[in-house]
Amino acid sequence: MIVALGSDHAGFPLKEKIKEHLLERGYEVLDMGTTSRDSTHYPIFAKEVALSVQEGRAQRGILICGTGIGMSITANKFRGVRAALCCNEYMARMSRLHNDANVLCLGDRVIGEELALAIVDVWLETPFEGGRHEKRVDLIKEIEKENL
Repeated sequence: MIVALGSDHAGFPLKEKIKEHLLERGYEVLDMGTTSRDSTHYPIFAKEVALSVQEGRAQRGILICGTGIGMSITANKFRGVRAALCCNEYMARMSRLHNDANVLCLGDRVIGEELALAIVDVWLETPFEGGRHEKRVDLIKEIEKENL
């Protein structure tokens, strides 16, 4: 699986840890930046990751900023992207099982490294359940067609 990874300056340290974690587990990583703790703007990197998922260059994306909120708001502006801000493993699991989330958003200032890596693992390993949830995801896609 190819995972696109992006962060702003606030999420940079955690992005680097997640990148290392993913590579150790055999994932291919597209690092979309940032490359340092120098102040920058989260929408730049949310856009790059969202586009990589939207265009099929990556199957999933992970975005990190201070809280994960800005990344989530930005990524969800892109048709076909279902970005989920997850603060625990349960949210990560449900975002995949019920919502078929394809972008995970995390807040470096909200969760610690150990929890973040656990969230990433659960999120990447959990399949979409389909069934009754398929209709709901289809409704989201219809709304996108009407409004984006």
